Amino acid sequence: MAADIGKLRWRCRRGMKELDILLTRYIDERYGAAPAEEQQAFQRLLETQDPVIYAYCLGQEGPPEHFAGLIERITANSSLER
Repeated sequence: MAADIGKLRWRCRRGMKELDILLTRYIDERYGAAPAEEQQAFQRLLETQDPVIYAYCLGQEGPPEHFAGLIERITANSSLER
């Protein structure tokens, strides 16, 4: 599991510092206790292009239903305007 977390943490290193912070914080605070379906959704989200994830997190673009709850948890208590 620790190796998997390390790989995920590496995949959270994006081209945008804001995304790095949000995604890494999610890994640190929520991923380990998340249900398997949410963990799988997070792994699929990491396959999405940075500008799209950022637009979801800012509320500029509505995420698909299968990412909606995950995006809410990722951005909970963040300083990004929604």
